[in-house]
Amino acid sequence: MLITAATLLTGRELLRPGWIEVFGGSVRALGAGSPPRAADRELGTVVPGFIDTHVHGGGGSDFSGATSDDTATAVELHRRHGTTTLIASLVSAGPAELLHQVEVLAGHVRDGTLGGIHLEGPWLATQRCGAHDPAALRDPDTGEVDTLLQAGAGAIRMVTLAPERPGALAAIERIVTAGAVAAVGHTEATYEQTRAAITAGATVGTHLFNAMRPIHHREPGPVIALLEDPRVTVELIADGVHVDAALYRHVVRAAGPDRLSLVTDAMAAAGVSDGRYRIGRMDVEVADGVAQLAGTTTIAGSTATMDRVFRFAVANSGLPHDEALSLAVRQSSLNPARALGLPCPELVTGARADLVALDTDLALTDVLCGGAWVPR
Repeated sequence: MLITAATLLTGRELLRPGWIEVFGGSVRALGAGSPPRAADRELGTVVPGFIDTHVHGGGGSDFSGATSDDTATAVELHRRHGTTTLIASLVSAGPAELLHQVEVLAGHVRDGTLGGIHLEGPWLATQRCGAHDPAALRDPDTGEVDTLLQAGAGAIRMVTLAPERPGALAAIERIVTAGAVAAVGHTEATYEQTRAAITAGATVGTHLFNAMRPIHHREPGPVIALLEDPRVTVELIADGVHVDAALYRHVVRAAGPDRLSLVTDAMAAAGVSDGRYRIGRMDVEVADGVAQLAGTTTIAGSTATMDRVFRFAVANSGLPHDEALSLAVRQSSLNPARALGLPCPELVTGARADLVALDTDLALTDVLCGGAWVPR
C-alpha cells in the first residue's frame, strides 16, 4: 500500500510532499517528493500515531471495570481518534479489587490491545486525591507493590505515587527494579521530598500542576523539582480545561522539546455525551464536556482525545506552524514512548505502521494502526 502526504512528519524530519509504503504492518519505504508509483491513498498532514500514557476510559467505558467489553470499547474510541498505543490507567482501589484489575488488563497487554498498565494510586496523598476515593488511599507496602508487579508480569509500565507517604521511596526502588516507571503525582510533597523521589528513581511527573502542591516562593514544591531535573518527563493534560495555554507554553520552555508528554487523562465520557458516569468508585457528572465529581467542582479527569490535545498544542505553542507541528509530534508520540520504554513510534523503514492523517485544520481524517485502517 502506498500513501502520499501533502506533509509527512516522520518524527525525524518534515517532508513536503512525502510518501510512505506499508507492507505487512510495517513501513517498507518512505521518501520526499514524487512517489515511485500511483498512490493507494492521498492524505493531508501525516504524523506518527499518538501514544497516550494516561487514560482511564472512553466511549462510555472505564478500564476499572476490568472486562473485555469495557477494554475494547475504550480502546476503539481512542483508536478512532488517533491513539495507536494506549496505556490503561487504573484509579485507587482496595488490594483485592486492584489485583483483579491488573490480572485482567495484563491479558490485554499480552494480546496487543493495550500498550501497558498505569497504576495511578493507591499510594497517593489524601489532600490531593482528586477523583480518587479517599478511603482507598494508603501507604505503600512493599509486599503489595511486589504482588501487583508480579501479577502484571511486565504489563505494568508506570506507577504514580506520592513520595511523602511512608514507604514511598522503598516502593519507588521496587518499581524501578521491576522494570516499570515510577511517577510523582497526587502529592503534597515538598521540593526536597520530590528530589528524594527522583534520586530514588522516579522519572515522570503525573499531570503536572493538577492534584499537586502548588508553587510557593518559599516552598517550590514538586512542580519545580520535576521541571528542573533533566531525568524527568512531565505529563500535561492539554485539553484547555486542566491547564491554561500560558502554562503549556511555560512548560515547553522549561522542559524543552524532549521532556513533555501530552496526555488526555480521559475518563469514560470521552467521545460520548454529557451525563453521569463513574470513575472507579466515584460518581462523576459531565456538563459541556467537563467532568467533575458529582456535587463538587473537583475536576475528575477529562473527556479529551489525543487529536484534541495535539491541536491544542499546535495552536498554543507560540511557534511558527511547522515548528509547532514538529514539537507536537514529539510531545504526543516520541516523548511518551521514550518515557515509558515503549517502541519508538518514528515513521522509519522497518517500524510498525502507525500513523494519523489530519486536514488543513488539523482535524483527524484517517488512522492507520499496525498497517490496517481504523474504521471511522
